[in-house]
Amino acid sequence: MSQHTQADRRGSVIQENVAGWGDIARLLRGGDNGALVPVVMPRNSRRNTWTVLLWFGVLALLAGVMMSVGSSRSDSALGGTAWSAVAVPTYAVGAIAVVLGALWWWRSSIVEIEQGTTGVLTKYGAVVGELDPGRHYLWHPWSRVEFVVDTSTEIPYSAPVVACPTRENVPLTSIEFFLKFRITDAVLFVRTIGASNFDLVLSNSVQDAIRQRSRQIATERAYDLRGSDVADMQELLNRQLARYGVRITGCNIPDVQLPVQYRQHLATRERVAKEKVAYEQEWELTRKRRIDNLLMDIERSKKTRDAKIVEVNAALNQARKDVAQMLEEQETEAQRVRFEIETRGRAGLTAAENEAKAQQRLATAYRDNRAVLRYELAQRRLDVGTALAKGAPKPFVVDTDGGSQDTSALTTLLTAQLLPRLGSGGSETARALGARATERSRDRGDDEQ
Repeated sequence: MSQHTQADRRGSVIQENVAGWGDIARLLRGGDNGALVPVVMPRNSRRNTWTVLLWFGVLALLAGVMMSVGSSRSDSALGGTAWSAVAVPTYAVGAIAVVLGALWWWRSSIVEIEQGTTGVLTKYGAVVGELDPGRHYLWHPWSRVEFVVDTSTEIPYSAPVVACPTRENVPLTSIEFFLKFRITDAVLFVRTIGASNFDLVLSNSVQDAIRQRSRQIATERAYDLRGSDVADMQELLNRQLARYGVRITGCNIPDVQLPVQYRQHLATRERVAKEKVAYEQEWELTRKRRIDNLLMDIERSKKTRDAKIVEVNAALNQARKDVAQMLEEQETEAQRVRFEIETRGRAGLTAAENEAKAQQRLATAYRDNRAVLRYELAQRRLDVGTALAKGAPKPFVVDTDGGSQDTSALTTLLTAQLLPRLGSGGSETARALGARATERSRDRGDDEQ
């Protein structure tokens, strides 16, 4: 148990191994003795022995060609036959050597990259590019796959931090930090840092980030780090590791270990907290029971109130009926009184109208009688005036003092003859004046009416 705990506290180890092509997939997927192996350097299985065969075959072919030329230029028949006999097997050996060398070259140039990995291609020791998963042919004799890097798998990494101080400078026993990373640029990774150095850099970066986080939290709240949001730490690590072609895909803090005294203190706090919760639950049950009793009392009061409300509504309806009946009776009595008053009023109005008409007629009659009396009085006055005018003496003045100075007897005679005529003319004039006075009196009477 202690060995397992110590192994866990050591955390993950990242390293790179040298292995054959058959062991690359096993090391990349399963690691090596608990260590993470994201990079494998395959052993160089390419041998340049095929160049010996190839050059031997070429030399044999050239030798055969020279023997054929020698046989054609030989003066003796026996010498030409000998050269030809030696040239044929030389050609055969050269051809076989060239074919075997070409086959050996073709077979040694085949490289197969596993799915999910990336091969780093070098030429004369310099990195020249990457190889995607699949089969590739390296025709150049000095081209080789120097590294095979796992670029698709999210590699888990555990980094416990020991004696990490809190805000009060109390060292925590350990903080377990777990993350997953993936190599995004194989060439950049193997060229700048490598797997072994990356293990050291990643461990230091994680410890630095964890210590910065623990400095921001109080000791009593250290357990809050478990499962807390560590997005800021992930962003910080990504900024630091981006230069190596590595990206952190996820991280969290699964466990925090406190010192013994603080664990006891927290255990006491948890016990008190549990007792508090139990007390609160008991108080909650008591409160609910009291609330239920109060609700039952309220329901009973509501029922009693509803019954009383029904009774009050019944009494109110009966009172409304009585009031309506009384109002109806009073309205009937009021209508009867109104009808009597209207009847009396109409009778009084009719009597008043008749009295007014009688008074109007009396006034009219009085007015007419007064005008008649005035007319008669005026007529009488005219008659009296006429009579007086008729009986009154009529003086006549004869101007004897005129300028003619005619005092003859003829003038006197004519004057005597005209006097009776003038007297009759005066009576007519008096009658005309009386008639005019009568008309004026009538006009005045009409105006007064």
